[in-house]
Amino acid sequence: MLVASSQPQLRQQINAWKRAGETIAFVPTMGNLHSGHLSLVTEAKKHASKVVVSIFVNPMQFTNPDDLTNYPRTLEQDSEQLIANGVDMLFTPTPDIMYPKGLDAQTFVEVPGISDVFCGASRPGHFRGVATIVNKLFNLVTPDVACFGTKDYQQLQVIKLMVEDLSLDIKIIGVETVRTPEGLAKSSRNGYLTPQELDLAPLFYKVMQQIAQDIQSGIAIETAITTAQIALDKTLFTTDYFHVQRADNLANPSDEHTDLVILAAAQLGAARLIDNLVFSR
Repeated sequence: MLVASSQPQLRQQINAWKRAGETIAFVPTMGNLHSGHLSLVTEAKKHASKVVVSIFVNPMQFTNPDDLTNYPRTLEQDSEQLIANGVDMLFTPTPDIMYPKGLDAQTFVEVPGISDVFCGASRPGHFRGVATIVNKLFNLVTPDVACFGTKDYQQLQVIKLMVEDLSLDIKIIGVETVRTPEGLAKSSRNGYLTPQELDLAPLFYKVMQQIAQDIQSGIAIETAITTAQIALDKTLFTTDYFHVQRADNLANPSDEHTDLVILAAAQLGAARLIDNLVFSR
């Protein structure tokens, strides 16, 4: 596996591959890799002859400085996993490389509307940071396709809309969430959970499954959400939000909309868990 830490190194190899007729799939990450990330690599390999992965803990998308400082950085172990999974190149820039003028002087990309609700309302500026760094990485890697996990459902929709609005010639592929046998979505933040919290954490997805079942049985969306939130908050969870939206664009659903998504976020100990469930009624 080739490793590039500078933009010129990356561009030189990308250009060489493209001259040779190679196609490129891209998987941007913040490292601390788990089986969910590796499923993105597996999917990427189906769509291109070369796979590039980036590891960059992006300061622009963190609203809490302590969260940025404490975010796990496991580059050596991550590199070993990527080598074992046949990645062709790893890009490992630093904040100074990606934001040489500093964050305050950095041009940014913002996707209006969708960036300000749900997780965007809880973490102001978060999706501006996501859109900016993903767009910048797209400009550097110039991939044909890029793979993102559907666990971060709102993030995936933000990126799809950005690609559409900016006329980027990149196919965005959403990859199904990888879960533990108990149903907990794989996430780097699960490492913050204590053993007791880890045992409790699968309840988060079970509650979303119950919401879907209630709505499918004819219970009003608001009633299903309220019942779920009361049940969750009786445990060690503290609910941030539950929302049921249209699956295609995250707009509020009307009675005629059948394809829906449950978006949820909750705090469990030191970990903020986010998850979603797509279903039809």
